[in-house]
Amino acid sequence: MLSFFKSKPVLKELLDGSFVDIHSHVLPGIDDGANDIAKSTALAKSLQDLGISQLVTTPHINYHIWNNSPETIQLKLEETQKALVENKTEIPIRAAAEYFIDNWFENLLREQKLLTLKDNYVLVEMSYINAPIQLYKVLFELQVAGYIPVLAHPERYLFYHKNFAEYEKLKNAGCLFQLNLLAAVGYYGEKITKVADELLKRGLYNFAGSDVHHKNHIAAFDQKIKIKNEIALREVIKNNTFFKF
Repeated sequence: MLSFFKSKPVLKELLDGSFVDIHSHVLPGIDDGANDIAKSTALAKSLQDLGISQLVTTPHINYHIWNNSPETIQLKLEETQKALVENKTEIPIRAAAEYFIDNWFENLLREQKLLTLKDNYVLVEMSYINAPIQLYKVLFELQVAGYIPVLAHPERYLFYHKNFAEYEKLKNAGCLFQLNLLAAVGYYGEKITKVADELLKRGLYNFAGSDVHHKNHIAAFDQKIKIKNEIALREVIKNNTFFKF
């Protein structure tokens, strides 16, 4: 019997070799991603094998947990680039950061030039427990300073799930959205996948990222997508060519 339902593609099949990943944690020993250079090179090679053409890796900058700086990140980037050459892994890699929005970040914004994904695009995140009280103030200050905020994985902030008007409010405040690709296969749970699907349906995502930390994340790219809005997902993935370097 012929099926009336088209089979969903495997996630990695949506990556055609031109995708620029703007969110990952592959630098060694610098956050909760790769903890040594061997794991860094293995992750980078795996991302290349998935069909990712370039990496803008984004270690956490969070004063209370991962107190990284442009200098420490640059040193780890150079170490990783050297190791990739030695291992004959040709994927180009540069570094930005994933900034945690809190009071300390407000001070950092005033005192230091931020590491950006490209030009003035800066990746930010916030607590999974609740939105920071000063969120809209920080978003405004970022833009006054000349930056464009890109919010990492909005689908994972549980406190917004029952109020999609808050997502619209964030977009109206000038915040762009970055989808975690693994949400499309249910990696973070069914509820987060449904929220990602709704955000895709509403056209609220701008870009996508792998947010790869370890080999389990890599393995999830072999799973079939569970979202309904596949065309919208493909368009969001395509948007990442903007970050080509």
